[in-house]
Amino acid sequence: MSPARRPTARDYQELLGFRTALRRFLRWSEDQARAVGLTPVQHQLLLAIKGHRGESAPTIGELSDYLVSRHHSVVELIDRAVDASLVERRRDEADHRVVHLLLTKLGEERIEELSRMHLEELGQLRRLFPAED
Repeated sequence: MSPARRPTARDYQELLGFRTALRRFLRWSEDQARAVGLTPVQHQLLLAIKGHRGESAPTIGELSDYLVSRHHSVVELIDRAVDASLVERRRDEADHRVVHLLLTKLGEERIEELSRMHLEELGQLRRLFPAED
């Protein structure tokens, strides 16, 4: 849609459909996380660690960016994830001030299980919003 063009009735319908589908997906995702014993934010943390593209495991600062949260809030989340045996901290070998976060075996199992379900559900959503040529 061009910025100069006024939205049409169809534009509003498409926006409503998209936002409704997105909210339903997020609600479904939260329910799936709870079903495997995680909070939705723990699920997001595990995904942020597993999906990190860097050469080394992500740092707290990088996770703060992925989670769009403040550093201290992410530290608290990590503390709870460590207590739940989902995540472990590891000091950087070159710079011991830097802490990297890695998934434990249980964390790996949980994110793989949830990701399989989410990829299947995303496939369903793609059918609702086919790509335009």
